[in-house]
Amino acid sequence: MQDAKGTLDIRLFESSGKVRTLDLESADLQDLEENQLLWIDLEGGGDPSISEVLARLGLGDEIAQWFLDRSAMPELRVRNGSFFVRVVAVRNEGDLAYNGTVLAILAGHNYVITSHQEPVDFLTKLRERESHESGLGMLSADSFTASLLDWHLNSYFEAVADFESADERLETDILDDRHGECLHSLRALRKAASRLRRMLSAHRAVFSAIARPDFRPDADGDVNRHFQTVDTHFQRAIEAVEYTREVVIGSFELFSNQTALRTNAIMRVLTILTALMGGLAVMAGVMGMNFQAPFFDTGLAGFLTAVGAMTGMAAIGLWWAWRRKWL
Repeated sequence: MQDAKGTLDIRLFESSGKVRTLDLESADLQDLEENQLLWIDLEGGGDPSISEVLARLGLGDEIAQWFLDRSAMPELRVRNGSFFVRVVAVRNEGDLAYNGTVLAILAGHNYVITSHQEPVDFLTKLRERESHESGLGMLSADSFTASLLDWHLNSYFEAVADFESADERLETDILDDRHGECLHSLRALRKAASRLRRMLSAHRAVFSAIARPDFRPDADGDVNRHFQTVDTHFQRAIEAVEYTREVVIGSFELFSNQTALRTNAIMRVLTILTALMGGLAVMAGVMGMNFQAPFFDTGLAGFLTAVGAMTGMAAIGLWWAWRRKWL
C-alpha cells in the first residue's frame, strides 16, 4: 500500500511456505497463530503514518514514542516480552560517500515491525525474494529479527568491499605515477574509513546486549544461538572496518615511497647534468685563460675543435649514465 505518507508493506508468512499480502485493516496481532509470522514494513512517511499503524495494531503510546524518536543513535529496549532495536545501516551513494539509514525494529509475539525513512537495500531484496514461496514462516519473531540484524551488518561488509576496491584503484594509480589526485583520494579514503568506524562502533552496546543470556531468557536455545551468532558477526564487522584504517596507512606509505623514488630519480638526473656541466665549465675556463699558447692562434678551427671536444665529452657522459641506467 502506497500513499503520500509512505509505503506500507504487510506480509503474513506461514510455516507451510505460503505468503499472503495484507492491508492494514486486516492485520490483527491477536489472531496470529504459532505457525505464522507477520512482517510489517513502513518506509518513509511522517509521524502520523507510524502512529496510525501502531494504533491500528493496538500498540501503546510508549512503543509509538520509540518509533517516533528520530535519533540516529543505536538503541535497545525491552518491554513485556517484546523488544525494540534501532540500528543504522550503510547507504553507499558512490565515490566513498557512506551515509546511514536508521532502521527501527519491534519484535513481539509472532510479529515484526520495521520502520525506516529511506529505502534499505537488503529489505527491498528480501521482499522481492520472499514474495511467493518463503520459509520465513518457520522462524520466530526473535529469529527473524536476528536475521534482519545480520543483514544489516552485511551492509557494512559490502561498504568495506567497496572501500577496498577504491583503494586498489588508487594504489594502481600510484604505481603508474598518476599522482595528480592521489592526495585528494587518500583524504577521501581516510574520511570514509573514519565514517564507517564511527557508524558501526556505536552499535557495540546493542549487539553485546542481545548476546547476553538474560536478554531473552524465556526463548529457546536456537534463538539465543542466533543472537550470539549475530554478535560474532558484529565483531568480525568491527575488525573489517578497523582494518580500513590500516589500508589507508598502507596506501599513504606506498604514495610516500613512490614520491621518494621519483624524487631520487630526479635528483640523480640533476646530479648527472650538474657533473657534466661542471666538466664543460672547467674546459671552458681553461680555454678562457690568458696564456699565449699556440692553440689560441688557430682561429675558427681551434674554436670548432674546442666545441667538438666539449660536445663529445657531454655525449660520452650521457652515454655512460644511460648504460649504467642512471637516466
